Amino acid sequence: MTDSAPPVRLCDPVTLEIVRGAIRAAQAEMEALIERTAMSAFIREKKDFYTALFDAEGVMAVGSNVPVFGDICGPVFRKFAPDTMQPGDLYWYNDCYGSRGAVSHSNDQVFLAPVFHAGRRVAFVMGWAHFADIGGLRPGSISPDATDIFQEGIIVPPTKLIAAGTINEAALDIFYRNSRFPRAAQGDTRALMASVELGVARMAEIAGRFGADVLADALRQLFERTRETVRARLKQTFPVGTWRFTDRIDGDGHGSGPLRIRFALTRTPDDRFILDATETDDQSVGPVNFLMNPDVPGMALGLYFLGGEATQVVNAGGPRAIDEVRLREGSLVQPRFPAALGMRGLTMMRVLAALNGLVSVAGGEAPAAHAAYVIMLLRGTAGGKPFLMSDGIGVGYGARAFADGIDAVYFVAQENYPVEFLEQEYPVRLTRYGIHPDSGGPGRWRGGCGIVREYEVMAEEAVMAIRIDGVENPPWGAGGGMSGRPGRVTVNPGTPGERVLRPLSDGNRLVRGDVLRIETGGGGGRGNPHDRPAESVLADVLGGFVGAEAAARDYGVAVRNGAVDATATEALRADRPAAKEFHRGSYAHVLD
Repeated sequence: MTDSAPPVRLCDPVTLEIVRGAIRAAQAEMEALIERTAMSAFIREKKDFYTALFDAEGVMAVGSNVPVFGDICGPVFRKFAPDTMQPGDLYWYNDCYGSRGAVSHSNDQVFLAPVFHAGRRVAFVMGWAHFADIGGLRPGSISPDATDIFQEGIIVPPTKLIAAGTINEAALDIFYRNSRFPRAAQGDTRALMASVELGVARMAEIAGRFGADVLADALRQLFERTRETVRARLKQTFPVGTWRFTDRIDGDGHGSGPLRIRFALTRTPDDRFILDATETDDQSVGPVNFLMNPDVPGMALGLYFLGGEATQVVNAGGPRAIDEVRLREGSLVQPRFPAALGMRGLTMMRVLAALNGLVSVAGGEAPAAHAAYVIMLLRGTAGGKPFLMSDGIGVGYGARAFADGIDAVYFVAQENYPVEFLEQEYPVRLTRYGIHPDSGGPGRWRGGCGIVREYEVMAEEAVMAIRIDGVENPPWGAGGGMSGRPGRVTVNPGTPGERVLRPLSDGNRLVRGDVLRIETGGGGGRGNPHDRPAESVLADVLGGFVGAEAAARDYGVAVRNGAVDATATEALRADRPAAKEFHRGSYAHVLD
């Protein structure tokens, strides 16, 4: 018996790079259209939207650099056979459980359309965005108080929204009627529809230029190239055996916690890679459950391993590099219907950190843990009109093996609201906006620092929800680095009426003149803090990232009168503390 012949390559290497650039440009153009035409601030200003392109069978060819995508096309295919689709069709859903976690909370809407060339289906395109309000328990549809998904807004199963160019207006009317802010929902829907229409046109142009067969082969080669690259990096990082890591979230806001995420990655002697999450804690009553699609671990590890590879694109090759993902129904990362999911981002961020932890325990040099971005929702009435201010606030990311962690990051390419926009759009005045000093974990490479935002409330009355994690279980440091420092939320700080809010809470009442201070957490450090050059510590002190007291306590560097006191620093550093591999409040070789 002879081995099967290798597949015939219809797309040569030069054409492959042209196709890669063309589909990446089409995806970026779709994103630009959403940004310029959406109405709600969370899409237009925060940029909480993604686009992706798929081959004719629904396999992702290129997507945004976001490690939370699952099988986007599968939910639609299970209800609408691809061979029955026509030009001009558009499909829509936000059903988390029905999509098996392809969408992981209900605010995210997915619009998907097939692309045809000369009567042949050649691709699919997708637009996805977070809608500000889709009904539910409270304005914004996300609340720490939610205990089931029905309290988080309308659920849309896979639906044919446009049939051969004819819009199902009745379906949209039902959707808009469930929103407290229907005009914003209408504008955002039009933006997504326009983006998908643009993507269809661009992919049809690419197919027309190169031919359907060459395009199909090019996309296949891009999948294979990504998969081979990620598998090669997995083999370099993980010797044969099983590697384990545990991370924690503080709790669910309903009395349970901490909640542990336990991962094990096994490389078998025949080079199969198995990710096992079955030992993760049970699902929670509160809305911090993360319905993790099995593609997510491979997508996240793929993004890490593809870092710096300019010729690669994010696609289904990452998930396909892992042979099996084992999940346990009823766990925090595979909850049973109808568990609440609205604040799953908190757990999702710890999942991504836990995957970095797996790389670290295997001897790799992944970043230390990052903080989970903070969410606040301020709701009320101003000038006789209701308002909803949904704000996601940046945090510190973990130190890398070659550089400090990134300061003040929200999530991937998303952004913090500009001060001018906030004050014009909402009844608040920003009185302070800057770096949260000493929040980054000390290390040879310092963890990124979080943010301090201070708002003065200008509305007569408002109610606020807050989501902040890592207060009791801060982001871990690695390789001798120390954990990041937690954030907190305070009303009227420094006054007799000061009160600290529960980190995961809703129903917090504010009145005109109240000052709300939100301090977000920092990322973990990497390497022993006493190995950080004294000049770097001085720069941090002068720049407001590290206080003089913390410089002496954590780094053994004495800073006086804007300069390093060499004699005092030498004495401090003579007492070098013993460090272990990980740090979360204290040093440990293994986190549990």
